[in-house]
Amino acid sequence: MVLQKSSPGLYQALGVYLPLITTNCAVLGVALINVQEKYDFISAVVNGVGAALGFTVAIVLFSGIRERLAGAPIGRAWRGFPIALVTAGLLSIAFMGFSGFNLSKLLG
Repeated sequence: MVLQKSSPGLYQALGVYLPLITTNCAVLGVALINVQEKYDFISAVVNGVGAALGFTVAIVLFSGIRERLAGAPIGRAWRGFPIALVTAGLLSIAFMGFSGFNLSKLLG
């Protein structure tokens, strides 16, 4: 959204590749975490699948919220990017509740 507003020419040039670039950044981030934490193969696969599922849940929740907000009576100043930022902030606060969540401690 920022790129669309600040540099429309670049936004048009990147076109459909912009979502692909951001997704590849997320994949690279998971790969770097796997290397940094020195995970073995099985742990890296589990971490990758968990990251993919978490990303999917976050995107589905965010799109559902945005869909609901499209029909909501929102003031003109909050439409578009401002409400998207507020929504992303609230969603990130909700996901912060999972920090420190350790599945291995639960499973014994």
